[in-house]
Amino acid sequence: MTEMTGVSLKRRALVVEDNDSGVPAEETKKQKFSECNPTKDQDGLQNDFLSISEDMPGPPDTVSAGKGGENSEAQLEDEEEEEDGLSEECEEEESESFADMMKHGLTEADVGITKFVSSHQGFSGILKERYSDFVVHEIGKDGRISHLNDLSIPVDEEDPSEDIFTVLTAEEKQQLEELQLFKNKETSVAIEVIEDTKEKRTIIHQAIKSLFPGLETKTEDREGKKYIVAYHAAGKKALAKVRTAADPRKHSWPKSRGSYCHFVLYKENKDTMDAINVLSRYLRVKPNIFSYMGTKDKRAITVQEIAVLKITAQRLAHLNKCLMNFKLGNFSYQKKPLKLGELQGNHFTVVLRNITGTDDQVQQAMNSLKEIGFINYYGMQRFGTTAVPTYQVGRAILQNSWTEVMDLILKPRSGAEKGYLVKCREEWAKTKDPTAALRKLPVKRCVEGQLLRGLSKYGMKNIVSAFGLIPRNNRLMYIHSYQSYVWNNMVSKRIEDYGLKPAPGDLVLKGATPTYIEEEDVNNYSIHDVVMPLPGFDVIYPKHKIQEAYREMLTADNLDIDNMRHKIRDYSLSGAYRKIIIRPQNVSWEVVAYDDPKIPLFNTDVDNLEGKPPPVFASEGKYRALKMDFSLPPSTYATMAIREVLKMDTSIKNQTQLNTTWLR
Repeated sequence: MTEMTGVSLKRRALVVEDNDSGVPAEETKKQKFSECNPTKDQDGLQNDFLSISEDMPGPPDTVSAGKGGENSEAQLEDEEEEEDGLSEECEEEESESFADMMKHGLTEADVGITKFVSSHQGFSGILKERYSDFVVHEIGKDGRISHLNDLSIPVDEEDPSEDIFTVLTAEEKQQLEELQLFKNKETSVAIEVIEDTKEKRTIIHQAIKSLFPGLETKTEDREGKKYIVAYHAAGKKALAKVRTAADPRKHSWPKSRGSYCHFVLYKENKDTMDAINVLSRYLRVKPNIFSYMGTKDKRAITVQEIAVLKITAQRLAHLNKCLMNFKLGNFSYQKKPLKLGELQGNHFTVVLRNITGTDDQVQQAMNSLKEIGFINYYGMQRFGTTAVPTYQVGRAILQNSWTEVMDLILKPRSGAEKGYLVKCREEWAKTKDPTAALRKLPVKRCVEGQLLRGLSKYGMKNIVSAFGLIPRNNRLMYIHSYQSYVWNNMVSKRIEDYGLKPAPGDLVLKGATPTYIEEEDVNNYSIHDVVMPLPGFDVIYPKHKIQEAYREMLTADNLDIDNMRHKIRDYSLSGAYRKIIIRPQNVSWEVVAYDDPKIPLFNTDVDNLEGKPPPVFASEGKYRALKMDFSLPPSTYATMAIREVLKMDTSIKNQTQLNTTWLR
């Protein structure tokens, strides 16, 4: 067990990556645009059309992750209690360097991450120099690792012709979409049938009903010409009804076919909720008809299973022609959706570039990871990237200090944000006028925008209701961040006081029931069995001095460890148990030599589908890289496993400062 040592990293490590996805030529963009025709007034669609990596990381884990996270296209001012997935667009723009912005960020020590379990000497390397160096494959509940390896569409005689995607012009699609979403005063849209045949009319009928849920069609003769007329069957309520998960369109779906189309989603540099928002916009449906087992990293290539209610594989496969950095495949129809948490874990393939460690050091580090494992800390992405950590907001919520909650979220701060969000905060600090501050935000779907909208609506004396306009998952994220902060600190103290062996009074789980380790049973357990509680009203604490450490930490934060129920039920913490040491499964590694920092060092699923040969490595090269594979259970952080290998601080602040020093 060793204390932290500083390690120099190279430029662009972890945080900022090249746009290495390879954007196609301008002709390809035009071709894809004409095939897919996303409408211009839908927020963010143009950005997602060719999905290029952003250079500004926003606070991770702040996007609404449950099935209820929705992204309505209507103006937020017109919505009431609807819960939207939050946009990252409040966090961008130019000026001050990233290194300067991150001077005020968090280090690992700030959030209780201070210990290592292994004794090897650390070495440096570049983590996520390219997001393609970090690949995540979901492990399903049956233990199978998800791979995208089949783009074929299940044969279904009920599916309409492929022509439905091309029979309507861009202008007609825009008119139909405006009709579908009640964006104009028209009650119908008439489309002239130029080449009048029964087959042509059938395809137009099918195209409108398939691509614009909620619209019905009929054929009319007008002055000797045939028109297909699209209209709403039963007004606005019918549209609301058909676009919900509970009651999708009933017609056009064969009874013999499972209601859910399951597919494998391969995505690059997008988090799961962002990806689902993009898919739902192109399909013109609500995001809540999608389900999944877990959310995946943004700055990575990830492969996971998704299910969607009553959307055909044919329509989903068509998106492969529309979207860059997404690929959908392995389609099947099933009777049930997916549920959050059903996965067994994730398999990671990670490349650490330009490593300095000797072969012996690497061998020692990887053997230790395989045999002992790593401390199961909550990673830095749990706590945000600015000078106001998310755990501070969570603590204020638990203290019922609502003015402080408002202040922490809205006050000016140093850190990784710029432009109009900074202006919004300055306006708030100057005027305390939520409407004036809201005007500074061109995009309202960030936490700050939602809170300001709530304050405009409910007034400054009802901060609780105003805060309630932020989506539930985002609100709970603050509280979970505080729990994680306490847990990290307590685990560091537990390891400092008792080392890496079970101690009398430690907790283990028998099934789901926590049990104390008694003196005479110590030899029956290993450190891998020991769990520690996240604070809450339904947990017990270790029966040794760490129990008092929990109490002291919460008392210092003006919280009562014996009363973790909150007067607002959503904010009552029941608590949970978490293993303190995780031993990864399926660990393998190799050190490879390379000369060109831009070449990929392994094939992705898409590379394999396209028949690309795997990279061939020379016996010697300018640089060395460590390629590692390992599997982890859900809710564990791969960055914490990598931290144990390199013995480095994984915080953006530390790495950015080290990178800046290296550049100078």
